[in-house]
Amino acid sequence: MRKKAVPTTMIVMAVILCSFKLMGVSASHLSRNLLANGLGVTPPMGWNSWNHFNCRIEEKTIKETADALVSTGLSKLGYTYVNIDDCWAEIARDVKGNLVAKKSAFPSGIKALADYVHSKGLKIGIYSDAGYFTCSKTMPGSLGHEEQDANTFAAWVQYVLGIDYLKYDNCYNDGSNPTVRYPVMTRALMKAGRPIFFSLCEWGDMHPALWSAKLGNSWRTTKDISDSWESMVSRADMNEVYAEYARPGGWNDPDMLEVGNGGMTKDEYVVHFSIWAISKAPLLLGCDVRNMSKDTLEIVANKEAISVNQDPLGVQAKKVRLEGDLEIWAGPLSGYRVALLLINQGPGNNTITAQWEDIGLPPNTVVEARDLWEHKTLKKLFVGNLTASVNSHACKMYVLKPIS
Repeated sequence: MRKKAVPTTMIVMAVILCSFKLMGVSASHLSRNLLANGLGVTPPMGWNSWNHFNCRIEEKTIKETADALVSTGLSKLGYTYVNIDDCWAEIARDVKGNLVAKKSAFPSGIKALADYVHSKGLKIGIYSDAGYFTCSKTMPGSLGHEEQDANTFAAWVQYVLGIDYLKYDNCYNDGSNPTVRYPVMTRALMKAGRPIFFSLCEWGDMHPALWSAKLGNSWRTTKDISDSWESMVSRADMNEVYAEYARPGGWNDPDMLEVGNGGMTKDEYVVHFSIWAISKAPLLLGCDVRNMSKDTLEIVANKEAISVNQDPLGVQAKKVRLEGDLEIWAGPLSGYRVALLLINQGPGNNTITAQWEDIGLPPNTVVEARDLWEHKTLKKLFVGNLTASVNSHACKMYVLKPIS
């Protein structure tokens, strides 16, 4: 495999930077870091309601999901956010202009639900939009109400426990640039006096990776994902372009996980989870965690893959080589280790070789290879390269540890 992916990425980034300048957004425009909440040191982990439930959400489902995160042991692995997506509020604000939880779905209110989630040792997230309506058009957006809504989120509190996470969408806006609208909510959240993880969902239209580090803890780099191989790999590729912009405190977001929703094979879901893990993407489950299969739980509870995602060095991996349907992704980890992912997108079994020069290792380095899905350290030591046989729509994932 001798075709290198990096030049293509550099060309794409050059085009993006030129277009960004044409849009009139300069680096000085957002030079001051508006966000200083200390959150997102590693990518967030948890669950989001949208991929599986869409608008079919109610407080019983949210409570049972919180219970399931605890009973399955997922919360101990780091899956701590329970995020309510669109459709949770009434279409009209109250007489004071406040958002109101939909009575038919959340009869106890969001404050009581937040108290329940927090009582489980978990965190709760909510959804709004930098427009007049959210994307479902079933509830108001926060445009023009940013400070009021931020205060509402922070005030749903008992013993100083309120909303912990805000996903902020981009539908039905006034036509102004998101670089104008999103900082308003950032300022509002900071003034509200409670650290709230701020997830910008601008869909990647204006390349938020280039300007969102000053505003939020994560930023969507893609359109919505769907539960198919084609959608998943395309989102992975779109997200990879911005790898150099990810860092502790701010992460590229290729959308929530589809693992367990039924549209892909087990091998394809393993690829999905592996790419998100090595890409330092938020690991937000998008399935019904109350009814996960054994295979689904095995994938999302892979401690070794999770440790790559949560590695304190916080460097997103890149696609360093490709040849046809064969891909090599790699990125540095703490302790001078390297995360390596070999992916076969082709129709049949293929052999893939990773060369040390491509993955950032000196050519004569001797490494020990840990297979993260087989959960075993390979007996053979490797020098110069590593070769593996990979099935169709499958992958091999390793951590390489230099020993000499």
